[in-house]
This record gives sequence, C-alpha cells and structure tokens, in this order.
Amino acid sequence: MEPAVEVRFKGNRKEFFRWPEPAADAPRLDLAVIVQVDRGEDLGSISAIGATAARKCGGCTGCAVGAGGRDPAPPERTVLRLASAEDQRVAREQRLDEAAVRQAVAERAVQHGLGIKVTDAEWQWDRRKLTVYFTSEERVDFRALVHDLAARYHTRIELRQIGARDEAKRLDGIGRCGRRLCCASWLPELRPVSLTLARDQHLSLNPSQISGGCGRLLCCLRYEHDFYVQARKRFPKEGKVVKTALGTERVLAVDIFCESVTLRAEDGSARVVPLAQLERELEAH
Repeated sequence: MEPAVEVRFKGNRKEFFRWPEPAADAPRLDLAVIVQVDRGEDLGSISAIGATAARKCGGCTGCAVGAGGRDPAPPERTVLRLASAEDQRVAREQRLDEAAVRQAVAERAVQHGLGIKVTDAEWQWDRRKLTVYFTSEERVDFRALVHDLAARYHTRIELRQIGARDEAKRLDGIGRCGRRLCCASWLPELRPVSLTLARDQHLSLNPSQISGGCGRLLCCLRYEHDFYVQARKRFPKEGKVVKTALGTERVLAVDIFCESVTLRAEDGSARVVPLAQLERELEAH
C-alpha cells in the first residue's frame, strides 16, 4: 500500500493523502506539495510521515484525548506533485488576499442582516473554491449571501459554521499556561469537556478559572481525568461514615498524591491518616 502522509493547510486544517510511488523525492516534514482535493488542487505542507502519519490516520488508541483506536483506512486522495517556487508564490499572494476577502464577506453579511461573526476565509490553491468560516449562536439561512459572493468572486463558495473551539484552532494563540493552544498544535481531535471533569479533580468550578481562550472549558481538563477516577477508587468517598480504631468517623477529604485521608470524629476532632493505616483499621473493625 502506498504510504500515507499528513498534509496541513491554513488554520491548522489537515488531511491525509497517499504518497505516490515511485516519487521524485521521499516525503519529509514541511515539504510543500500540491494535493488532490474535491473539484481541484490545493497546496499544503507535510506535517507527519511514516508510522506517525499512519497512527494518526488510524486514530488515537484509547488515550484520554482520542476517540479510541480504529482500523486505519487508506487515504482516498493522492499527493500530485511537489510544489514549485511559483506555486508557493501564488499561495502566499492568496494568503494576503484572504484578509480583504474576510472583511468584504463580513460587510456583505451585515447588509444581508445576518448575525454572524466571520472568522476566516480560505482560498483553494487553484481558486476554484472559497471557504468562509463563521460562528453564530443560532442557525443561519445564508443562501442569499452565498449567491452574492459567488457573483462577486466567480467561484464555488462554501460557508462553514464552526464552534468556538474550532475557531480557536483556526486562529491559534497562547493559552493561560503560556504555551501554544493544544487544539492548534498537537491535539488530535476536539472532544466535549464538561464540569464533571473539573469536579472529579476537585478543581475550582469558577468558569473564569477553568476556561480557555475560546471561552469554553479547558481541553486539558480531560488529560488526567482517567488517572483521578482510577486513583479515587482506592479511597473511601468524602462524606462516608466509617468505623475505625477511634470509633465512628466521617471522611472529610482524601489526598491521592500523599495517599492520606482526613477524618473527623464525633467529638469534632480531626486527624490525617495514611491510606494503608486506614485500610488496616477498617479490616480490624
């Protein structure tokens, strides 16, 4: 089977393609290539090759940030050729033009009375397609806007509604940790994040403290969640009443890192005991 390569485009968008064999040059990272896409050709750069690309094409194998492993299917489309210097010059000119296109689309959207936020615009390398990304709190009928834009740019227009997380992935940025946003750098897919993840880790439930630049809950809340869930299974639940060497006590808190449990007796006194000691006391009573 022809080897698969991961090709990244503007806005951290990526797809997988077959690398034709024999090829003039072996695939390597950051190599600019022209690839086959729907109704035309596009230019991108190789971001993963070999076993790494095959693993990413098959999906994350059961890790906390992936959806679980799946049998890798061979990519349907192919890398057509290496991008020449002229191809890359054309792509750079299109990137410069896209800012003006985004502004023009935003103005047309206002004229059509559409309450949308135009996030980005992206030309296909052969200019046979223009994709406009936008966010909106509700469903939008943008058919009139599409006809308007098609008449102006004389190409196929696709308006694609995206969520706040996808917007952050396209625009990129620095997170509150001081590093590049996970969604824009390495995170294989964006999965739902709920307050349950923060609650299980005993984190603050204040949205301002556990939200990212997109305004949604931090993706990293999911990274260690499985560890916390498994570790807490060894400890009694907070609030549970247990019988120990000192009599009846209530579990106030657990510390999974120090492996200790805080107990409160009926007279109001509290003590901190190692988990191993508590287990011995429970077995004895």
